[in-house]
Amino acid sequence: MDRKAFLKASLGAVAASVAATSLPAGGGESACAQDLESARREGAFVDAWLTDLFDAIEADGDRAAGVRLLEACGRGCYRRHPFKQEIARRGAGSLENLERAYRESFESWIEDGALHIRYGKVSKGCCCPAARHRPARPHDLHCECTRATHRSVCETALGRPCRVEILESVRRGGRTCHFAVRPA
Repeated sequence: MDRKAFLKASLGAVAASVAATSLPAGGGESACAQDLESARREGAFVDAWLTDLFDAIEADGDRAAGVRLLEACGRGCYRRHPFKQEIARRGAGSLENLERAYRESFESWIEDGALHIRYGKVSKGCCCPAARHRPARPHDLHCECTRATHRSVCETALGRPCRVEILESVRRGGRTCHFAVRPA
């Protein structure tokens, strides 16, 4: 058997094995379809719940309180995701190190003393799973979460306070998300 035929046969056997062990016993595809439908319903419930929460925060009229809540979520997102902590670790010590570390996951550059972080020239949509299926708004509070995440990364890396400006945001009607970080 030649190498190509061997690989094709091997991949077929692996695929069949994975399929057989992935399907629930006794229910086959119908159990998978039920699980998928259940996950869809749960996702729709969570999206609706989050929309209600953001509606309530914005209806309250205390935008500063809403910003503080979303900033807390952004700091939590930094603590929860090791790849964000890894950017801070690899970017430690200088704005130049931080720019190089960010460049592995984002567009980044330094201009006029600010680190620019951009999610491509044009983004397909919001990257956050907690926001991507909810309706966007002109002054969307959810972007404050992302601002705080980037501030956490940068302040950890540089060991000093940073100011992060939202230059553009998909959720606020922009073509992409673009942040400028200025160390204090």
